[in-house]
Amino acid sequence: MADQKQTKEVCTVLFLCVSWYVVSSTNNVVGKTVLNEFPYPMTMTMVQLLSITVLSGPLFKLWGVRRHVDIPWNYYLKLIVPLALGKFVASVFSHVSIWKVPVSYAHTVKATMPLFTVVLSRIIMGEKQTFKVYLSLVPIILGVAIATLTEISFDMIGLVSALVATAGFSLQNIFSKKVLKETKIHHLKLLHILGRLALFMFLPIWIYADLITLLNDKSVTYHDYKVISLLIADGVLNWLQNIIAFSVLSLVTPLTYAVANCSKRIFVIAISLFILGNPVTSMNVLGMMTAILGVLYYNKAKYDQKKQQEKETVLPYADKSWQQDKISYTPIKYQNGSVHSEYMNGYSNGDLNGLNNNYSYNSRTMRTKGNLLFS
Repeated sequence: MADQKQTKEVCTVLFLCVSWYVVSSTNNVVGKTVLNEFPYPMTMTMVQLLSITVLSGPLFKLWGVRRHVDIPWNYYLKLIVPLALGKFVASVFSHVSIWKVPVSYAHTVKATMPLFTVVLSRIIMGEKQTFKVYLSLVPIILGVAIATLTEISFDMIGLVSALVATAGFSLQNIFSKKVLKETKIHHLKLLHILGRLALFMFLPIWIYADLITLLNDKSVTYHDYKVISLLIADGVLNWLQNIIAFSVLSLVTPLTYAVANCSKRIFVIAISLFILGNPVTSMNVLGMMTAILGVLYYNKAKYDQKKQQEKETVLPYADKSWQQDKISYTPIKYQNGSVHSEYMNGYSNGDLNGLNNNYSYNSRTMRTKGNLLFS
C-alpha cells in the first residue's frame, strides 16, 4: 500500500514537471511571437495580471483555498504593496527582455538570480553564506559573460531589462517567503492578492503609457484576431505556469524544486532555439550550459549549508549529572519515638539494603537549574 502511494506521488510530480516545462516553454514562445507583432510589453503584463485576477477565484473554490485573509493595514502597506510593485516592474522588464533579445539569451541572463539572491539577502536580511555557495556563483557569472560576448543578437536594452527583471524576481522571492511565513497565507492566495493589487495600482499608468499610444498607432489593427488570441493565450499560460510551479513546490523538497527549475530553464532554451530558430554559436551554447550548471551547483551548495546548520543545532544540556543531585528525605517520627534523618547521596547510610519495608519514605528530587532536559 505504501509503495503504491509513493509510486502515485512520483507519477504526479513527473506529470506536473513535464506539464510545467511544456507550459513554460509554450508561454515564452507565444510571448516572443506576440511581442514581435505587438511591441507593447506593459499591455502584455496587464493581460497576465488580469488573468491571475479573474481565473484564480474559481480555482480557490475548487481547491478549498480560503478566499478572505485578515492582514493588518500597516503590514499590507509595508510588505504587500511593495511586493505588488515588484511583481509588476519585474514582469514588464521580463517582457522587454524577450522582446529585445532571443528567449534563450534572456533565460541565460536570468540564471544570475542566485547572485542577486545572495547579495540582496546579505544587504537586507544580513544572511551569510558558506564558501561553497560563494564559489558556485563563479560559473554562473562566467557562463553569462561568455553567452553575452558571443550573442549574435545582442541588445543592451534587452540585457539590462533581463538583469532588472531578475533582481526584481529575487526580491520577490525573499519577501514572499517572509510574508508566507509570518501570515500563514496560502501561496496561491498571495499570488492572487499581488496580481489583483498590481493590476489596479498600474491601471492608470497603463492607460497613460500604452493605451493612448495604442489608440493612435495606425499599424495596430483591432480586428487582428491572431494577436488578440495570442495575448489571451499568453495570459492563461502565465497563470497556469504559476499554479503548476506552486503545486510542484508543495510536493517536493526545495532542492528538488530548484533542480526541476533549472531543468525547466534548459528545456525552455532548447525549445525556443528549435521553434524560433535564432542563430547561436558553439561558444554561446557553452556559456548557457556553464551558467545552468553553476545554478545547479549553487542549489546543491545551499542544500549542504542548510543540512550543516541543522547538524550544528545544539540541544540544551545539563551542567550537572543526575547522579550529583541529592534526594532528600523528610524526617519521619516513628511510634517508638526514633527519628530517621540521615542523608548520603540520597540513600540512608549509603546502603541500598536499608530500603526495606520497615521504614516509610517521603521523597522529592532536588534538580539543579542547569538540568534542563529533564526539568
